[in-house]
Amino acid sequence: MAERVAKLKRKTKETDIEMTLNLDGSGKSMINTGIGFFNHMLEGFSKHGFFDLEVNCEGDIAVDCHHTVEDCGIVLGTAIKNAIGDKKGIKRYGSCILPMDEVLVLCAVDLCGRPYLNFEADFTTDRVGYMDTETVKEFFYAISYTAGMNLHLKVLNAGNNHHMIEAMFKAFARALDEACAYDPRITDVLSTKGSL
Repeated sequence: MAERVAKLKRKTKETDIEMTLNLDGSGKSMINTGIGFFNHMLEGFSKHGFFDLEVNCEGDIAVDCHHTVEDCGIVLGTAIKNAIGDKKGIKRYGSCILPMDEVLVLCAVDLCGRPYLNFEADFTTDRVGYMDTETVKEFFYAISYTAGMNLHLKVLNAGNNHHMIEAMFKAFARALDEACAYDPRITDVLSTKGSL
């Protein structure tokens, strides 16, 4: 099997990002975004998806966290797309219903090449740590668009905002890991069209 690793750099007037993603890792991470809670979420994504992830981002967080979170989503989505490659032999679909204390989150992924985000979460605080809760949707939208995936994220049982966001990142990690996994029964791409 070819190594499924992507290394990217993206620099704008708002952010300067370097990222390395290994889809077939062991869950190791080195994350520095300048936003502690966002670091924690990306570390959880790495650990629970068994992805090796390195992120270094210098962003205009003196303005707010929006550009940093959104642009990291753009780069991560691109890295996922590049690392997956031609999609031959992968399961394509993945899903997870993940509990975190009182919270229950559903995530479903289709690596179909068509971007779509269905996001249902009602946060009751404006921020968790130094991360604005409204940027959570922006992050996952950026991933779905740049990776070309259908991504459904729904908070089935709400509660503590930290728990809700963390459960979303972990559920996404597990669903993506399943969708990226190889199945020996799939010899080409899993589509009647012959391409994804």
